[in-house]
Amino acid sequence: MNEIRDIVSDIKKGIVKPIYFLTGDEPYYIDKISDYIEDNILDEAEKGFNQQVMYGRDVTIEDIVSAAKRYPMMAERQVLIVKEAQDLSRNIEKLVSYAENPQPSTVLVLNYKYKKLDKRKKLHKAIAKTGFIFESKKLYENQVSDWIRRILSGKKYQIEPKASLMLVEFLGTDLSKISNELDKLMLVLPKDTIINDKHIEENIGISKDFNNFELRKAVGEKDIVKANRIINYFAENPKNNPLIMTISLLNGYFTQLLMFHGLKDKSKSSVAKSLGVNPYFVDEYFLASRNYPMRKVAQVIAFLREADIKSKGVGANQSSEDILKELLFKILH
Repeated sequence: MNEIRDIVSDIKKGIVKPIYFLTGDEPYYIDKISDYIEDNILDEAEKGFNQQVMYGRDVTIEDIVSAAKRYPMMAERQVLIVKEAQDLSRNIEKLVSYAENPQPSTVLVLNYKYKKLDKRKKLHKAIAKTGFIFESKKLYENQVSDWIRRILSGKKYQIEPKASLMLVEFLGTDLSKISNELDKLMLVLPKDTIINDKHIEENIGISKDFNNFELRKAVGEKDIVKANRIINYFAENPKNNPLIMTISLLNGYFTQLLMFHGLKDKSKSSVAKSLGVNPYFVDEYFLASRNYPMRKVAQVIAFLREADIKSKGVGANQSSEDILKELLFKILH
């Protein structure tokens, strides 16, 4: 992200803001920026007296302002980091007077996760003028695979599309979780490795043969034997393969297939862009569209909604295994 590169570049040049307000729904980048400031503004000798970490649940706005107004000891700056600052959301506007006239020798970092400042209020305007506001937005599921590829590329690794999709389906869009798993892979695999599904299975524990990606593929191909083999595996390992996740992913797949039927331009690049998928997977949609005409796709989406309702205990008293088996039979027949 350009904003992150700008922050890092400025700090390296000695251009430091008195306030960094880090906000938004994706904690990964908030933590990365906060950690970078914590590690790089002061040298080790200066940190003992001039670097302090507070937690929102343990302090008041008045405590933060008091600490921020303190002068550094034998250093040019002091760094004050407030983690979990969202716990102060009810009183955060009390920071306005300090934000309008911040201590020049203090670097105040507020990690305000899962929330946003109201742009209409004085605090947002004051910090935007004297400091820096960074909003960390959650990535959509179809953006995470590209993020994984970029992270690995920067560290001299590559990853196959299937392996990347397995990570997204197993870990969701939580970048911190995904980053932790990538770190594990990079500890055991040499640089320049092209990470594949076997590496994922051996080092992270996601089955390369029995996962939602393979189920989706088997359903698209109308491979009844393979699809049933996978859901039987799911039934034996329900904690790792929750029904709600399977229904959600199949619903996303058939929604994309419905969009595919409606596309006028069915060139590979256009399909990939319109559906938000890697071009590697586009051929699967051509095959699935032949197996599932538009009318059947609409019917399948209705089956998925019905199964979703049943999975929540509404109108049926079925086990997750029975709901999934019934759903699969309806889809494939």
